[in-house]
Amino acid sequence: MMHKKQIFFVGIGGIGMSALARYFKLQQHTVAGYDLTSTTLTHNLENEGITITYDDNIERIPKNMLKKENVLVVYTPAIPEENKILTYFRSHSFEVVKRAALLGKITQQYQSIAIAGTHGKTSISTFTAHLLYQSKLKCNAFLGGISANYQSNLLFDKKAAYTVIEADEYDRSFLHLNPKIALITSVDADHLDIYGSFMQIENAFKEFAQKTINNTGVLIVQKKILQKIDWPHQAISYSTTEKADYQAINTNYSDGAYNFDLATPKGVFQNLKIKLPGSYNFENAVAAAALAIEAGIEEQELRNGLATLKGVERRFQIHTNKEIIYIDDYAHHPAEIEACIDSARHAFPGKKVTVAFQPHLYSRTKDFHTEFTKALSLANYIYLLPIYPAREKPIDGVSSKIISNHLSKSKHQLVSKAELIEALEENAPEIFISMGAGDIGFMVDDIKKTLNKHLT
Repeated sequence: MMHKKQIFFVGIGGIGMSALARYFKLQQHTVAGYDLTSTTLTHNLENEGITITYDDNIERIPKNMLKKENVLVVYTPAIPEENKILTYFRSHSFEVVKRAALLGKITQQYQSIAIAGTHGKTSISTFTAHLLYQSKLKCNAFLGGISANYQSNLLFDKKAAYTVIEADEYDRSFLHLNPKIALITSVDADHLDIYGSFMQIENAFKEFAQKTINNTGVLIVQKKILQKIDWPHQAISYSTTEKADYQAINTNYSDGAYNFDLATPKGVFQNLKIKLPGSYNFENAVAAAALAIEAGIEEQELRNGLATLKGVERRFQIHTNKEIIYIDDYAHHPAEIEACIDSARHAFPGKKVTVAFQPHLYSRTKDFHTEFTKALSLANYIYLLPIYPAREKPIDGVSSKIISNHLSKSKHQLVSKAELIEALEENAPEIFISMGAGDIGFMVDDIKKTLNKHLT
């Protein structure tokens, strides 16, 4: 598949797909693609010379992408089976591959660092990529978010020692990978439409872990789940709160920054600092530091890299930090919501937290509506938006109401996106968090403008 010089991406606007598109464009391939909607990301891809159509019509396929012997077609499982463009390529015997399979093929050319887990993959991958890229080691990186340091989801250096990738558990995609260094952040019930049970999720993570060990690789696991699940005995641990192989010690948080020492198997790295608020940002930075140290980063390079971390778009991203604090976050699983709210309370103690949550997927809402209720109840007030369906069709009886039914009536309201803006015009929250993996992320500018009206 790698020898073909023309590549068409079906679902090119996805964060993982767009990183691959950028990579092949840098490799002098001709790249084009389809996506359902135009976004800032697809606009940037077009500015980089990539042709994109937003019309699911085979007549919109570029003429130079119609010879099957010259073209590789890449798709994401988020694309529905009835997509006309994907159906055309399949029915005309084009070589069609999943994004995960292509990523696995690319990373065979490099020593890879893979970050797996139901939460935290994007932040840790992006942090790790920055630590290595600014060091003498350098790296390539395919990221699931936009790095605030580089304003991109792709880093590339021909002399790179490693390639950093997210090991996505959805559709068992991470089993295409053979990492040299792997880290597992968390293993929670999710994607039950794919796995069916938590035991099957756990088994998939164990298989990923064993592949790393079989590849004579290094396996790092968050301490809490190292204790809960029977991992390969070679696994090493990290934590910000418990005794671990990589452990933050002497931690002090003040003025939005963490100052700490890091106990490691190679000794104690002293006087480290990250200027990102939020307790889960801190834990993710410690995880990234463990990966970078295992990869061979020097102590001063690590210190410099941590001090210059700017974070990731939509991962506890603080947009206003004055009288009203506005945070936007990708949280779409109950455990992520809980971590986000806890981080906000830790970073800004004593303030009331208001959240707007857009559930992502009918199946996830059906499977976890009780857990969503419990997590959201940690906030002082909740605006609950309609479900963002993404790749799914509606499920009878499943809507945001099945979460709402168990929330205190005085603590929440069901709203449309327009009604959310109207509510924020009337009431100024102390801390406001927009949460979700759907199109709530496109509301950030409107929310900022609305909240800023209260400051004039």
